[in-house]
Amino acid sequence: MSLSQRLLLQDFHLVDETTDMPGSVLIQGGLILDVFPQGTRLPETQLPLDRTIHGGGTLVLMPALVDLHAHFRDPGYPEKETLESASLAAVAGGYGTVVCMANTNPVIDTPAAALALKNRSNALGLIDLYPVLALTRGMEGETLSDMSLLKGPAQETEPWVRLLSEDGKDLGSDELLFRAFKEARSLEIPVSCHCDAEGPEVEAAKAAGNPRELWSRIAENRATQRVIELGKQAQGHVHIAHVSTKEAVELIRTVKTSLPGNTALGGFTLTAEATPHHLYLTQETAHTLGAETWGRVNPPLRTEADRQALIEGLMDGTIDAIATDHAPHTAADKLRGLPGFTGLETSLALGLTELVQQDRLTLSRLSALMSAAPARILRLTDRGRIAPQLRGDLIVVDTEAIWQVNPKLFKSRGKNSPFTGLVCTGKVLMTIHQGRIVFESP
Repeated sequence: MSLSQRLLLQDFHLVDETTDMPGSVLIQGGLILDVFPQGTRLPETQLPLDRTIHGGGTLVLMPALVDLHAHFRDPGYPEKETLESASLAAVAGGYGTVVCMANTNPVIDTPAAALALKNRSNALGLIDLYPVLALTRGMEGETLSDMSLLKGPAQETEPWVRLLSEDGKDLGSDELLFRAFKEARSLEIPVSCHCDAEGPEVEAAKAAGNPRELWSRIAENRATQRVIELGKQAQGHVHIAHVSTKEAVELIRTVKTSLPGNTALGGFTLTAEATPHHLYLTQETAHTLGAETWGRVNPPLRTEADRQALIEGLMDGTIDAIATDHAPHTAADKLRGLPGFTGLETSLALGLTELVQQDRLTLSRLSALMSAAPARILRLTDRGRIAPQLRGDLIVVDTEAIWQVNPKLFKSRGKNSPFTGLVCTGKVLMTIHQGRIVFESP
């Protein structure tokens, strides 16, 4: 299908962060041309159509999802994932926009490297990919990367870097991290912080033989406090990745409550994300799978009290977004203790099953957390909602479809899912990217 074709999605239940109604959507030229409430007759001027897709029943039309945190492993790790396999996994999971982390080989630590990966993704035409630029060269924590080179007409016209991060590493130097925050502020780009800082308390807990789940909690809470304090000093946008402890949730809530607006990059801004695995699973699952092998993830799976605190954070706005932290590994990787789970193809179903079906969130709120809110964090104003002149990035979801997670059927090369065998409610049937159908469920 070319971008000039007209596509009508007729008689669907339309849901985004502010919409919850029956209706139809007309797409042309890659954009939403019009939205029609149910019963509205399509004007003759909008005919003929190239294709009509009929809804009805339990079919819902939602904005395509936006992921703030994924690992595509490209370049450098084709045994784990490639750009193509990750993109196919993304569209199968309903994602139209994905931010991929910089811990590749070589590390994405120059604007040119980030642009090269984005251009390769654009050539595939499946998703919009925004590569993260590392904070330091080689992610070695010593010298700031060439992020200053992002200043210029090209990045201003069509920004290809919309998030900065050292991902799984915290910068040890407060002075260096402060400088990174200041540079990011001048670029008006958020910094995603992993929050896993060492320190005397952490070292003492390790020396005492305490398990990872204890000392990693101390590390996360300490690091969350640290990046917030430095971010305030730099007046930048701090984004807390994969929040997992109840203490971190409460700290973020307290700080956000004290902020005057928290909506723009003109001053200190604080946003946060949670992952589906931290929202669904607890440390008992990690122990069952193998706490240092198949059940290992950073940060670790936490207690039921932590899980409930995360859900409360989603409900009251403390946590702004759900992000996958998609981290594909080979079986050998997991047996060697490498942390991470694959997640692109299960995230929406988990949200529907655990949060919507259990009446913790409305479908509109889940859409906001997975589409509109992450789009705002990335300063993408043309997607994440269903409205005229926005991107024709939409997904068709059967909210009542029952299916069982089987990693053998994943598009991703990473089969390391902690949800293997789980029966889920809700399935992506179609993903539309810029008005083109890029995925249809068999």
